[in-house]
Amino acid sequence: MNAGSGDRSEMDMAPATEIGTFDIRHLSEAQLAALGVSQIAYVKPIIVNGQAGFAIHAADGTPMAVAGDRNVAVAAILQHEMQPLSVH
Repeated sequence: MNAGSGDRSEMDMAPATEIGTFDIRHLSEAQLAALGVSQIAYVKPIIVNGQAGFAIHAADGTPMAVAGDRNVAVAAILQHEMQPLSVH
């Protein structure tokens, strides 16, 4: 297939998924709480039983896991195809 030939594979011709637009100023409380839940996880330093660790929370604040090392926490988040963010 040549770049300029006009040939397109079936994948190229599949309809694009429509992404709706919205005004973030008009989100309901429930919509705001759900924003990023399946895409973002937060890493927060914590102390558990006198030991330093790192808590992993979903975007809505739901605790998901605790790791002994920040790099392990970030790797776990990435392994689940989420974006890690730090909480200070």
